[in-house]
Amino acid sequence: MNHHLLPPLALALATGFLLPIPLARGHWAHHAPRLAICVWALLGALFTAGLALSVLQALLPYRTSHRLSHLTEECLPWSAERCRPPGPSMLSSLAVIDYVAVGATVATIMLPCAAFLREIVRARRQRAGHAELLSLLGKRNQGLRATVLEHSTPAVYCLPGRAPQVIVSTGALSTLTECQLNAAVEHERAHIAGRHHLMTLAVQAFAAAFPRLPLAGGMRREVPLLLEMAADDRALRRCSRETLALALYAMAAGQAPAAALAMGGPSAVLRVRRLLTPRQVGHAVLQGLFATTAVIAGATPLILACCSIPG
Repeated sequence: MNHHLLPPLALALATGFLLPIPLARGHWAHHAPRLAICVWALLGALFTAGLALSVLQALLPYRTSHRLSHLTEECLPWSAERCRPPGPSMLSSLAVIDYVAVGATVATIMLPCAAFLREIVRARRQRAGHAELLSLLGKRNQGLRATVLEHSTPAVYCLPGRAPQVIVSTGALSTLTECQLNAAVEHERAHIAGRHHLMTLAVQAFAAAFPRLPLAGGMRREVPLLLEMAADDRALRRCSRETLALALYAMAAGQAPAAALAMGGPSAVLRVRRLLTPRQVGHAVLQGLFATTAVIAGATPLILACCSIPG
């Protein structure tokens, strides 16, 4: 077996199967949601890279893999040799299996990318259909800078995209106080400003590309909740914790159409508890930084070792 296969395979196994378990169980993520989202995204990128490099090294003949190893060693920053790109003579000496290996590697990388583009197109169609419905049934409220929709259930949600807008139901207008309503609207504006819909679509695409992967399952469960917590934290810049918690509690039963982001939903109770519980932010950030540094420190030598192990 090509021993150059072992490092990227270990990287894929660690990021895809082992590291998601402690990350999903760690309490620090709820205290530093944006940092935790970055760690999940980093794991997804490293797993894709590890899987692609594993495919490359599994298909490459040992001779080509060994030449690639020397080429990588020459291009490392601490190498005393001159980094030279592959010349015409090297490219002309490649066999058909070498091109097959490169093609399979590119296809592996493009798998989640293609799924992401498909999710974007699907979500854009859904948002366009709902926006057309809002143009017929909704009324613009200039004071709130939101669209008011006739519905008895208290709900506040946003339609992200090129023409984002916040939608407030008449049930929310009659249930929430002015401060609570402003807090709910600020939460949705935080979703729009942070472009959280893109991260949601990326998670859905990754789960569609690797449906049985523990990393994909963990991302699908944890990242939407972390995005809601991140929006809560941004809304707290303009309102108090008690006000936001009361607004969230009042709209816990509220739902949103597909491709929209709503303030209520199944995570409302957990988020209310988080808002009303004292936090040790500094300690949580240190834990998150440690987790991120550990992932990067563990992954970097494995990626470099993919093609630079001698022998």
